[in-house]
Amino acid sequence: MMNKTTILCAIALVLAVSCSDETTVFSDPHDDIQLESSEQLLNNSVVFLNAGVLDISESDNITGKSAKAGVEVFAGDYPLTLVAQINPPSNLTASHVNVVDNYAYVAYNLAGDDYYGAIDIVDVEDPHNPRLTSRLIYTNGDINSLQYSNGFVYAVGGVNAETSLTATSNSFISKIPVSGGVFNLSAGVIYGYQPGDNATDVYVDDKEAYVTSGKDGSVTIYDTKDLDVKNQELYQDLRSLAFHNNKIAMLDASMGIRVLDDKLKVKKEIPINSDFGLYTKRTIDFTDDKIVVAEGINGVGVYSYSTGALVQYIPILIDSNKEPIGDIVNNAVAINKDVILMANGGAGLSLGEDKGTAAEPYGVIQLDGSINYVQTEGDYVFAASGKQGLQIIKLNRLSQSLTATCATLEEYDGTNKLDIKEGEDIAFRGSKRFNEIKVNGSLLMCGSWTVKNDVDVKENALLEMNGTLVVGNNKRKKKITIEKGGILRVEGNLSIYGDLELKDNSTIEFIGNNSVVNIIGEVKIDDNVTISGVFDDVRNKF
Repeated sequence: MMNKTTILCAIALVLAVSCSDETTVFSDPHDDIQLESSEQLLNNSVVFLNAGVLDISESDNITGKSAKAGVEVFAGDYPLTLVAQINPPSNLTASHVNVVDNYAYVAYNLAGDDYYGAIDIVDVEDPHNPRLTSRLIYTNGDINSLQYSNGFVYAVGGVNAETSLTATSNSFISKIPVSGGVFNLSAGVIYGYQPGDNATDVYVDDKEAYVTSGKDGSVTIYDTKDLDVKNQELYQDLRSLAFHNNKIAMLDASMGIRVLDDKLKVKKEIPINSDFGLYTKRTIDFTDDKIVVAEGINGVGVYSYSTGALVQYIPILIDSNKEPIGDIVNNAVAINKDVILMANGGAGLSLGEDKGTAAEPYGVIQLDGSINYVQTEGDYVFAASGKQGLQIIKLNRLSQSLTATCATLEEYDGTNKLDIKEGEDIAFRGSKRFNEIKVNGSLLMCGSWTVKNDVDVKENALLEMNGTLVVGNNKRKKKITIEKGGILRVEGNLSIYGDLELKDNSTIEFIGNNSVVNIIGEVKIDDNVTISGVFDDVRNKF
């Protein structure tokens, strides 16, 4: 969170620190930045303690409409899993994340009046085994936002200009070389400065970097080659910016939305009456003809770009079964197709559904920490969760090829306790969360599924899966048991946070050449067990 005390220009002049509109550019001697050199520390920062199936407190349950005792509960939508967490550097909180190709770039800052921050690079190419490949520590600067572009990380934040030998104001942008997922300080780091107490957001468009800064700050366009200032306009309190079709939407906490062209000329203004707080992170984004704004205690505001009218507010869901950690405010929002993800601070990460004409809250994802920022890319969600660091979540969406293969099957709409009786032959497709699965007959599951508890394939029963199946998590380890004569047939991705037990004369068969099995516990193999097919054994448990 950005909560540093504002340093006024009058004070800075006494201290011989310039508040000029001109931005100084220089090569930093690296006195205030350090690379983490311990490979062990980097490796140990990737934590799987809470990995596995994620539960969701659905809005009906939160609002007191949960089913009565003895009433069947239907299987839930959105079978999410937590891949891993990246622990932050000591005392720092994750504030922002930018995902490009196979890397996640994570920003950290320090609450309070002191300046201290960091940047992580996380290799997420293998979703089962993310790796922290590089960490850069700022001993005199917060990092509030960042973006990777063409071999460089562009990071913005606040620096203590009083103690810096070179800073000309508190708001800065740095251009840091990166090679192969590792910071390369020897290639030189350059900096630029602009008015304002803290740089709040950055957007890099090939040859230009747009940076906003907070109290008495500006929106400034830098040349990405050397960080020379190309254009600049002063504003009262800019928190974030977003681009869409050569239009720039900025969130000015003093009035609302300002839409500019690429020459920084005002094209439209949309007043917002919400209290955006002091020194707090708030984001803005485009989606089609709508502008989506993080509005603190009001939740998410959705506005029509064409008319400027408020379309709706998406409220903050509060899980009454979980104690809030920090302020309950919406800090950021991210959209993935029809899924809306809201970073609600102490109220956690909530999930909503875009119904076309309006959005509806669905539930609160059961994550630890205060959620400051969220970004989604492809089948993944990346949440910056304060002192819990970066949390990597997999949506487990249906692939198009899987949908085509299983198009003839009906979608599952039954209860969350799946019990296939002896003699039954059941097949379905879909994407659901189960509490438990027991198979005495024959079951084919096409799609993406999570199971909170155990999966039991009884004697001479058959379970076939095509897609993704995840069982248990590292807090509550569960297992898949294949009894005598039982068969588990896998085509796709199987993850078990717990054990796989293969009893006498049981079979596990992998179909095709691309199946993956990720078992956190043990594979317990009895006599006369058949294991066949080609598969990637992620943790070498077979």
